[in-house]
Amino acid sequence: MSAIDASWIGAVTDAAMACALVAVACTGALLIKSIKDFTRTGPQLRSEVHAHFSGYLVYALGRLGLYTLVIAGLMAAAGCLVYALVAVVLDFRPGRLGFVMAASAGFAGITALRFCQTLVWTPALFAASSQYQMRRFTRLWRHLSVQGLDVAESLLALGMLALTGATSWVLVAHAEWLKLTLLVVALLAGVAALRWAFAWREPAPVRSTRADAGHPNILMIGSDTLRADRLGSAGYHRELTPFLDGLGESGTLFTHCYVPCARTAPSLLSLLTGCWPHRHGARDNFVADDETQLPVPALPQILRDAGYRTTVIGDWAAADMGKFALGFETRDIPADQWNMKYLLRQGPKDLRLFLSMFARNRFGKKFLPELYYLAGVPLTRQVGRDTREAISRMAAADRPFLVNAFMASTHPPFGSDHPYYTLYAKPDYDGESKFALARLSDPFEIIRRQGDSRKEFDLDQIIDLYDGSVRSFDDEVAQIIRHLERCQLAQSTIVVIYSDHGMEFFEHETWGQGNSVVGDFSARIPLIVADPRVSPGRRVDAIVRSIDVAPTLLELAGVRSPMALDGTSLVPLMRGERGDLGLAAYSETGIWLTTIPGMAPDHLRYPDLPDMLDVPDKRTGTLAIKPEFKRPIIDAKDRMVRKGQWKLVYQPMTTSALITLFDLDADPDCRHDVSAQHPEVVSELQRLLRGLMEAEAKGA
Repeated sequence: MSAIDASWIGAVTDAAMACALVAVACTGALLIKSIKDFTRTGPQLRSEVHAHFSGYLVYALGRLGLYTLVIAGLMAAAGCLVYALVAVVLDFRPGRLGFVMAASAGFAGITALRFCQTLVWTPALFAASSQYQMRRFTRLWRHLSVQGLDVAESLLALGMLALTGATSWVLVAHAEWLKLTLLVVALLAGVAALRWAFAWREPAPVRSTRADAGHPNILMIGSDTLRADRLGSAGYHRELTPFLDGLGESGTLFTHCYVPCARTAPSLLSLLTGCWPHRHGARDNFVADDETQLPVPALPQILRDAGYRTTVIGDWAAADMGKFALGFETRDIPADQWNMKYLLRQGPKDLRLFLSMFARNRFGKKFLPELYYLAGVPLTRQVGRDTREAISRMAAADRPFLVNAFMASTHPPFGSDHPYYTLYAKPDYDGESKFALARLSDPFEIIRRQGDSRKEFDLDQIIDLYDGSVRSFDDEVAQIIRHLERCQLAQSTIVVIYSDHGMEFFEHETWGQGNSVVGDFSARIPLIVADPRVSPGRRVDAIVRSIDVAPTLLELAGVRSPMALDGTSLVPLMRGERGDLGLAAYSETGIWLTTIPGMAPDHLRYPDLPDMLDVPDKRTGTLAIKPEFKRPIIDAKDRMVRKGQWKLVYQPMTTSALITLFDLDADPDCRHDVSAQHPEVVSELQRLLRGLMEAEAKGA
């Protein structure tokens, strides 16, 4: 063996040892800090429940530690590679200490660059995973910019290219062909791996050649927690939805569409089954495994049986559409997030923050889905791209399709990507909600904060963040529809824009979703149905319900439901054959996570959510409500019925029920009870409400 070969092998060995040393040290430090300052995501359940999952927690930490080790090792290897190339160009022998310093520099430099990129592009990731106050990052954020980071990245790439060229020149001059070959292979492999992980390409449009247009395609696009009043057509003072407004003008805009429960699972199931919650069985988000088989057929299954290809795409907000048996042929969504094992796999915040910076890509989606689909961090751009890819895939097939895309663009904590979180926010604001609604960094911080009053919130900043999130959704919908047009599918596809519920911003003393039925801000959603075969430009102000969407789409698709639905087809309204179907809207509150501000002292109530949760099947880890609390939760629900201009609100008290009536024509904010002046209206609406409650009690 020549001296050169021996020194080369020694250098490779030193580099490998340095990479391993740095990777182990960094991973160990993160693990130690994570365990010391343990911040597990998930509810504080009984100690025996946690004890059952202690072994799984060790597995989860080990798994995240292994990925941290791999990522840290690769960053250290990049530093060692640069050091080795410099040694070749400057003609000196690299030493062990040099490799250790280079490996450390590689890890620190790449981590710092990725930290800065994430802070600018997706600061909501820090809000979801950091233990520290977000204002600590504001000063650094003000010195960063997209353009500056792009320049820094370009300079690093050019520097690496120049160094590689210089090294190659030296190796060629010395006829070191084996080393040159290995260098080229290593660099090509690194570039290929980076492109695979980070460079997701925009899908190319595929022109549809389907001859049979008898059954139209259906494209549904929804955003979690999108308020109906944010559309420009609703008169909002900011222009947030220019594309959606135009889509409403090309189709039918329903201005008063109500959901039966302003919580994600019961609302989405009602929309997709056309049935009230007591019929499909999901009254809130915490459903045991044995309750996920629905007693009624859902729109995706009905259409699939009729020859449609059906797929659902979404981020963490869409997990419920995979939890329940809805009949989607393919699903590009995360697993159920109300699951102890899933939450434990996300790890403590220190470890989660580090890995999350490298997981919003194809690598994360495949190997770390719990972090790729991290709750509180919307994937609007990613879901939009995946939806366009699905449309191209469907366009190549000779069958009609249903594509349902659902994203968390407008869900709390309203942490949109750059530039949307900056569009409407005040530049000089430096509070805790700079990048996202503060203190909602895991699902159960929402519970702890649900009882906070208005004074605990920087409400103006939060609304500004929300409006930026709405604009991000509008822009993504525009890209999806333009892709649909490029695929020559616009004239054969029904487009539906929807939400699962709205959001309360203390209009009636509380915030969140499904906590109050007095106002319309949770229960009313935007609904646009654009069928190219129906005359455009129709605005319907009559009362409709989300349970009417499934029967409407089935009629438009020419497909019969195998059973009677609670909803009514809205096609007569879309075609202008009727101006009002005389429908009555019904809505109920969801589970109160804790006692909410303004709740009457004698209102029926139950313990805080963590005290009611259990894991009935430890093998699956699914969180569910304990059986003894199911009936008390239902009995304590506030309910409302709206018909025409009238809204009746029912609130169960310990002795009787409080009944109030509001005239929404005269009092749209529902401030003045007029039940004493209109007893006949109260009687009629009580009769409708009683009918629903009796059907619920019978299990119908």
